[in-house]
Amino acid sequence: MFPDHLIIDFDSTFITVESLDELALIVLKDDPESAQRLERIREITRAGMEGSIPFDESLSKRMELLDINQRDIHAATIALAKKVTPSFKRNKQFLKENAQNILIISGGFYEMIIPIVSEYGILENQVFANKFVYEATGRITQVDAQNIMAQSGGKVAQANTLNLTSEIHVIGDGYTDYQIKSEGPATKFFAFIENIRRNTVCEVADVVLSNIDDYIKFVAE
Repeated sequence: MFPDHLIIDFDSTFITVESLDELALIVLKDDPESAQRLERIREITRAGMEGSIPFDESLSKRMELLDINQRDIHAATIALAKKVTPSFKRNKQFLKENAQNILIISGGFYEMIIPIVSEYGILENQVFANKFVYEATGRITQVDAQNIMAQSGGKVAQANTLNLTSEIHVIGDGYTDYQIKSEGPATKFFAFIENIRRNTVCEVADVVLSNIDDYIKFVAE
């Protein structure tokens, strides 16, 4: 039976990549030091996802390596729309039918998530993610530090503010997704490995999912 609430991560779960890494590819494409900067960004991403460093530290360190404007966000969103995880695409109808019970809680960025998940029936008020702060010129100066999602433990804190009750499932690839169960309201954590397998995350999961088909089978039992 489908739970009362299903929380889904976005980066490396709903989509096959990390959205900030994809954004970095676009921003740094003409930078002479792009290879070194991209590798550094990926290293920081990995450390954050595996729980080696706090998320807020991971986010701020990556943002320091980038000079982003609104055009870059638009280009990255178009690129990400082509990188929806295959099993999510395959089960689009299932997700649409259950969209009213789905929440997206992501360390990614609201502006890039909304256009993609809206195709699956998930509304703006069901998405909780980071937001950029823009200058009048369209250049991004920083991530909104007042947003709960930009802070250490943001996913847990956000989930706790929603006052969710009954059966609550979380699907994600990162340690911060697991913490929504260990420190928050979730009743079950599903480690999602279709795009990347993080052993430290799988070790603490209730169930390991190879794809969304596995989850559909689980809730049908």
